[in-house]
Amino acid sequence: MDKLLEIHNLHARISDKEILRGIDLEIRPGEVHAVMGPNGAGKSTLSAVLTGRPDYEVTEGSILYKGQDLLAMSPEERAWAGLFLSFQYPIEIPGVTITAFMKAAVNAKRKAQGQPEMKAGDFLKLMKEKMALVQMKPEFAKREVNVGFSGGEKKRNEIFQMALMDPVLSILDETDSGLDVDALKIVADGVNTLRSPEKSAIIITHYHKLLEYVQPDVVHVLKAGRIVKTGGRELIDAIESKGFDQF
Repeated sequence: MDKLLEIHNLHARISDKEILRGIDLEIRPGEVHAVMGPNGAGKSTLSAVLTGRPDYEVTEGSILYKGQDLLAMSPEERAWAGLFLSFQYPIEIPGVTITAFMKAAVNAKRKAQGQPEMKAGDFLKLMKEKMALVQMKPEFAKREVNVGFSGGEKKRNEIFQMALMDPVLSILDETDSGLDVDALKIVADGVNTLRSPEKSAIIITHYHKLLEYVQPDVVHVLKAGRIVKTGGRELIDAIESKGFDQF
């Protein structure tokens, strides 16, 4: 497979406000792309459109994922096909334990792919292994999803979920927001451990710090709904020294 994701001339709006104004982006298997830009540039809108949030309307353009029309797929079908979104602001789900939540998610994906449900023992073993990957304590498995979690714990839980779901394309929407250095390193270590020649990621951020630990293959600068510059590490350094106004 030459290209995992192909976005051409993507325009999208929410209500009557156009936010994306012609996005072109291609990602190959194994690549990590960083999308950087100031607040309001359209970064989170891009992640919302990719994962199928219904309040965003695509008015023009196309998205192909593994050669298929992504826009014709429901949010559930996109998840089953290997897309994963790590939220900037993870929500709390009172009354639902992490174990129950993730078991339901994993088995729904397996069912969609024609696989049998995981046996309870196998699932608990896998969950324990993935929790260790992001340095989550085993007792978190019994806690309600994100209830009473600190900001860092919520983000760590997102990366744990990503590890457990084993996505083909991971989208990290400002996962680094609000993290201290130690939590940032743990998140970065989890992301780096999951890198492989078959799996890709989009890291959405307006800070350079996470990208010191997760080295992207390609860097894009998004401003006013368009990608205005694409390059490598030099763009991160330029943004750090002169900000986004230079583009």
